[in-house]
Amino acid sequence: AKAIEKIGDVNLVICGKQAIDGDTAQVGPGIAAHLDWLQATYIMAVEEISSSSIIVKRMHEDGYDICEMSLPAVITVVKDINTPRIPSLKGRLASNKCEIPVWKPDDIGADTSKIGLDGSPTRVVKIQPPPPRHTSTKKIEGSSTECAQALLRELRLRSIV
Repeated sequence: AKAIEKIGDVNLVICGKQAIDGDTAQVGPGIAAHLDWLQATYIMAVEEISSSSIIVKRMHEDGYDICEMSLPAVITVVKDINTPRIPSLKGRLASNKCEIPVWKPDDIGADTSKIGLDGSPTRVVKIQPPPPRHTSTKKIEGSSTECAQALLRELRLRSIV
């Protein structure tokens, strides 16, 4: 958030969904909270953007929502938002000449007691996989016609068709 304040004139911050080190998915929401900006997480597509608003497709367990929010804002994106392309030779050579500024905490006025692992208000105590989902399967055997009829019976029994 301090780096964004230093840059100034920023109205959209795009973060990954989560970092691989702590896996806590708090960077984007933390930036939004510190800047007092709107946020949207798990974004799978940016549908439209203007100087004052953004429309995004937000992924969730049951599908997705289309959300519009005013800028400035922070969004966190899932990996499927983009299909990387192979850079051209010209682009690769040009990238060798680009300089990426690296700021230290003092450069942006950050309180070192509030950043990094030592300054984090959270601690990952334990990571474990989610419990397995229990599903049931049924094997239908027979001719194509018999299988189709048995499948239709099952679907009707479950009020699917």
